[in-house]
Amino acid sequence: MTQIYYILRSRRDGNYLIAHPQPQKGYLLMFTEYADALSYLNTHSPAERDQFSVESLPHTQVSSLLKRWQLQGIALVNDPLIPRVEFFSPGS
Repeated sequence: MTQIYYILRSRRDGNYLIAHPQPQKGYLLMFTEYADALSYLNTHSPAERDQFSVESLPHTQVSSLLKRWQLQGIALVNDPLIPRVEFFSPGS
């Protein structure tokens, strides 16, 4: 069974929502549930929520997306309301 993640993409410019825990290090913000991605937007950016769409991403495509966008890793959101985020780099 393939794990599916959910990511947020700007409708304005096509960029993905990225977390920057350190300058110059971008991590793709990912959610395990579609509803969690929507909750994150509604809680932390209600004025901008219509500017983003939620896309599904099979785990088999995560690595290639990170390489294409030159990202350091993923920022997995475990609780969209607080938010609680774990950062992972390839190989960790």
